[in-house]
Amino acid sequence: MVPVSVSEHPIVQHCLAGLRDSRTEPEEFRVLARRVITFLLYEATRDLPVRDTVVRTPLQDAPARQLETEVVAIPVLRAGLGLLGPVLELLPRVSVGYIGLERDEETAVARIYYNKLPSLAGKVPLLLDPMLATGGSGARAIELIKQAGGRGTRMICVVAAPEGVRALEESHPEVQVFTAAVDEGLNDRAFIVPGLGDFGDRLFGTP
Repeated sequence: MVPVSVSEHPIVQHCLAGLRDSRTEPEEFRVLARRVITFLLYEATRDLPVRDTVVRTPLQDAPARQLETEVVAIPVLRAGLGLLGPVLELLPRVSVGYIGLERDEETAVARIYYNKLPSLAGKVPLLLDPMLATGGSGARAIELIKQAGGRGTRMICVVAAPEGVRALEESHPEVQVFTAAVDEGLNDRAFIVPGLGDFGDRLFGTP
């Protein structure tokens, strides 16, 4: 079964309310999204391997711990770009790969149009896709990650649907999902309800 971590943190839920609100303008939407992703990233990286080291303070040597494993952030274009900023700020040495997936609005099937991943062997893949709806895009992206040598993918999404979670359970049960909400389900157009609309359109201010 796919481990799903839903953040109930009051700040996350407050920001999620703003993201859901249809009156929220793109500028505020981007700010709220960054705040939510920062908290979800904290949870997704909680158990990253560290190594013991020693650093020199202005006064004396001090024991310290530093990240031992390299993280590769992989936003799914284009909406996933809105999740990348906090990752680059908190993990400044992170590598970035890109996967371009386009959803057919008639069939809801994801089509690959771009795939630029570094070698992922021995690294921690962090998949950034704001909406886990049918799970088709997520499953396809994880397939590409595995082909590049990635294992133990951690996926950050703002909102998930039960259908998407089940799809990942069937195809990639080892994946960990970190989200702000698991909503009721999908409508007849395969959009998450109540959801927050099209994340990419609201993020970039496009109709």
